[in-house]
Amino acid sequence: MDRSTQIKAMASEPRLKILRLLAEPEKHFGKQWSADPVKFGVCMTMIADALSIAQPTASRHLDILRQAGFIKVQKHLKWSYCQRDEHAIGDYLAWLAQELFVTSAIR
Repeated sequence: MDRSTQIKAMASEPRLKILRLLAEPEKHFGKQWSADPVKFGVCMTMIADALSIAQPTASRHLDILRQAGFIKVQKHLKWSYCQRDEHAIGDYLAWLAQELFVTSAIR
């Protein structure tokens, strides 16, 4: 995975908020009727609404998170649904902790 893309993804408050919301899809998107938000993911339109931003802006944020590997996107009919990739997020956090540890040990 390209770490610079992952760092870019994490360097944005809207993208961090998306990841926080997707961590508890039932709590934040329980009224989604088109698919189970826990099992299938959350509709991109609902994510845009939750952030009070335009759908194209939300799509751009979600695409960066997808490129970073932090979310998985699947299409169903005319909608796209997003879920966190917990393994990828955990891998990134472990890498970051290792990098910070190594950097602090050098000083």
